[in-house]
Amino acid sequence: MKKIENRAIVCFLLALVLAAGTGLFLIRYVARGDRWASSAFNRHLYNDQGHLMAGTVVDRDGDVLSSVRDGRRTYYEDETVRKATLHAVGDLQGNIGTGALNAFAGRLTGWNFLNGAFGADLGGELTLTIDARYNYEAYRALNGKAGTVAVYNYRTGEILCMVSAPSYDPLHVPEDLESSERYQGAYLNRFLSSGFTPGSVYKTVTLVAALENLPGVEERRWGCEGSVPVGEEIIVCSGVHGEQDLAAAFANSCNVAFAQIAVELGTDTLRRYTEKAGLTSAYEVDGLPTAKGSFDWDLTQGRLGWAGVGQDRDLVNPCGLMVYMGAIAGGGRAAWPYLIAGSKNGLGIPSLPRWTRKTGTLIDQGTAEKLAELMAGNVERTYGAERFPNMDLCAKSGTAEVGEGQSPHAWFAGFLRNKDAPYAFVVLVENGGGGSRVAGTVAGKVLDVMVNGY
Repeated sequence: MKKIENRAIVCFLLALVLAAGTGLFLIRYVARGDRWASSAFNRHLYNDQGHLMAGTVVDRDGDVLSSVRDGRRTYYEDETVRKATLHAVGDLQGNIGTGALNAFAGRLTGWNFLNGAFGADLGGELTLTIDARYNYEAYRALNGKAGTVAVYNYRTGEILCMVSAPSYDPLHVPEDLESSERYQGAYLNRFLSSGFTPGSVYKTVTLVAALENLPGVEERRWGCEGSVPVGEEIIVCSGVHGEQDLAAAFANSCNVAFAQIAVELGTDTLRRYTEKAGLTSAYEVDGLPTAKGSFDWDLTQGRLGWAGVGQDRDLVNPCGLMVYMGAIAGGGRAAWPYLIAGSKNGLGIPSLPRWTRKTGTLIDQGTAEKLAELMAGNVERTYGAERFPNMDLCAKSGTAEVGEGQSPHAWFAGFLRNKDAPYAFVVLVENGGGGSRVAGTVAGKVLDVMVNGY
């Protein structure tokens, strides 16, 4: 009798293990089945060259960016569009991790947990939030320079434009892609996956900290003779600005004034506001993680002065900066960015509607309103409102020094307060030179098409 009882207990335990294993398998099947089905080892979905042979990628207007035709994967007919959308759509070899053909392969197979993958003959359709026309204009505006251009709707979260350069034609891969400096970093999505010295666009953070922690700062004045000693460093400015109040110092992007403000604020305050702005955090864009910003807070007084103007060892991610611009426009919070507008499986059944997700509070509402007015003042005082017709533009330029003998990175970031165009944007031109002159011109060309049409 005892032997029968022991055997019954063993059988019961084995049944529990089997049930637990089955339950775990079912959970992982529902949660990760699309990844299993879309594995490159699945020859039901991939050809001998490893090219995904299922699914169609379209932009927000329904223009086909990539599909399978006559037994091969193809792309949009225009070469420049192919280059401009490469980091959103992906390459045939799977080298671009942020591309839809790699990152969202499960949706392209039409997979669901009831029917499995539909196969090469009946794949799914993935609709991206980007507009191929805007990407085309942004890529042309970069004019062969490395960098990134991105625009998103800070109320809904839709990324309307996402360009990273250098790029290449996925249908005609250059033979020297791996060896030529011209294509250095071509696999990298600079918008999502990189960090760069911000230069003066970071002064937006220093300014917010000053507005909230230095009483009467808006009425104070600073003198600029082109440089100022701060601790063990000499902080050099881009010009001689003379006596100026806070608004003028911001419009002039005066290093002398903002380095002194940073030292007065102190390291802990500057760190707290940088973290609150989200510049040291990562976002997930439909599962694609962005790079985190990086700041060294073990600073001498002189280095703190440089850090406060966006130099020293400051690094920001372009996507994180764009979302921060959206939060300023949105009164403290912005929509979380996303790239997938929707999808359909092999039977044409659409995915569930998207819902808008918001960030936390990146900046207090009252301060955001003040900062927006000061950024609008930059456009009127310095950048030239006539360059941005029919736009209620708020912006900050940046010219980031990146090493002796190298041209600085050019930045231009901000947002529109147009009711029908609630867009935040970021432009980075690597080693491009002056922020307003170079990156501002790129931004103007793209926003002009978006606001005023062709």
